[in-house]
Amino acid sequence: MDLSNSAFDLASLREEQERAAAIELARANLKKPGSDICIACGDPIPEKRRKAASFAVRCVECQTIQEQEKYQR
Repeated sequence: MDLSNSAFDLASLREEQERAAAIELARANLKKPGSDICIACGDPIPEKRRKAASFAVRCVECQTIQEQEKYQR
């Protein structure tokens, strides 16, 4: 068994699961009032971002921080 492939497969699976969960959360929030509010800081998500990434639940700044923390593990 090649451990590097196994680790890669596990990381890919985890990323796919996280993406699916984020999409499901965004779909659930579409119908809720305040879905244009960042879940991390509470600031409004700019209209341009919501149009470009309708699934976004964080403002650009908070999404950047979240991704940096995620990939530093």
